[in-house]
Amino acid sequence: MIMAKNKKQTFTGVVYSTDSDFNYVEEDFTEERSTLHPNQQNLRVMLDRKQRAGKAVTLITGFIGKSSDLEILGKILKQKCGVGGSVKDGIILLQGDFRSRVLELLSADGYRAKQSGG
Repeated sequence: MIMAKNKKQTFTGVVYSTDSDFNYVEEDFTEERSTLHPNQQNLRVMLDRKQRAGKAVTLITGFIGKSSDLEILGKILKQKCGVGGSVKDGIILLQGDFRSRVLELLSADGYRAKQSGG
């Protein structure tokens, strides 16, 4: 019998049951949280060089809300700083050290943001 390597069941937190009538119900975690108002956001701005061949990147973390809103915020920050970057896994990544500029821009837009060590 040949099994595909990619076929894995992703049942987390399941305990074996001897009950023959037990039906496992998977929870759907695709629903996103609604985006908080900017003054309720608690964003962290930090510099990171780890695993980046010594190149500095500015990370903005702590955004709570829809990924589409995070993408929009990331796009605005990239445009205003004039740099490249990306948005993935709830983190905005800007190429270069733009901590002070990002803090200025976020506070001007009403976001609560702090610089943190990374």
